[in-house]
Amino acid sequence: MGEAITERDSLPVMDTRGVTTLISDSGMIRYRINTEEWKVFDRKVPPYWAFEQGVYLEKFDTLFQVEASIEADTAYFYNKEELWKLVSNVHIQNLKGEKFDTDLLYWDQKKQRVYSDHRIRIEQPDRVIIGRGFESNQQMTIYTIHKPEGIFYVDDTATAPPDSLQADTLQKK
Repeated sequence: MGEAITERDSLPVMDTRGVTTLISDSGMIRYRINTEEWKVFDRKVPPYWAFEQGVYLEKFDTLFQVEASIEADTAYFYNKEELWKLVSNVHIQNLKGEKFDTDLLYWDQKKQRVYSDHRIRIEQPDRVIIGRGFESNQQMTIYTIHKPEGIFYVDDTATAPPDSLQADTLQKK
């Protein structure tokens, strides 16, 4: 026989396997979650849900169209703060078809903000942008990339206006 567990906060109040669930907000279905294991720790400080065997989440608009999809190896949802922490192999696709890849991502549902201070790779139809850190609205359509890098194509055929300082020094009197 093993010793009795006296630390109640170390045990999940719920441990569910092979989950597909819908989550509503104000009577509207807003999210679908698929995961192999979902644990709820209600006595931890702060309380949280754990998806330690991977999670796939879809966010729906009011017409039940997928606004965004998110996939990660591990995820934690701090329900009182309405904050998601996604860890390792985080892949996101927004409505515009842009793909976001990072190893750490936070999604603050209260502030409707997504952010990270880790390396981010954003694949757009015409370019790939890499940066360290970013922040976005929760639809992942308006975002700022911190410390960006990448290959950007420049149209050399466009004629640029002459430099006014250079033009003044070249004029003959």
